[in-house]
Amino acid sequence: MHFSKRTLIATVATIAMVVSGGSAMAHGINGNTMYMVVPESHSYSGSWPVTVTHSQHSNGTSCLTLTENGRNAGSASLDTGSQKLSNGSFLVINHTLVATIPVQGYGQNAGLVFIGSANPDNIGPGVFEDVYGGADFDSGALAFGMKGGC
Repeated sequence: MHFSKRTLIATVATIAMVVSGGSAMAHGINGNTMYMVVPESHSYSGSWPVTVTHSQHSNGTSCLTLTENGRNAGSASLDTGSQKLSNGSFLVINHTLVATIPVQGYGQNAGLVFIGSANPDNIGPGVFEDVYGGADFDSGALAFGMKGGC
């Protein structure tokens, strides 16, 4: 395969702009200015209805509130209707959201864990787990509603 020098330079410049991602403008070949579209910033912050099914003890719908305080990470709380559980956290890695809400463990560490496939506009189906003393106490299928839906 034969590339001209100009094609090779243009390819390298394009790759450099895509990899850096932070710059909205760069100088191209022969001093021409090339513009790159920077995607609009999205956030996971907001209230998300979460519905647990196929669980022994935890079926139902609650409201998971995420407050982003860094890139794809922050605090989480859960409103179950009868009580509000706070001091949780969440993070998104490789398009997977993991939110953990600490709960009363009666002498043991305990927490509710919500896991789903994620992008800022939609969190897909996933898994719910109630962890007590480091072991699975209860689990079920998890569905997320639309952001702002509760």
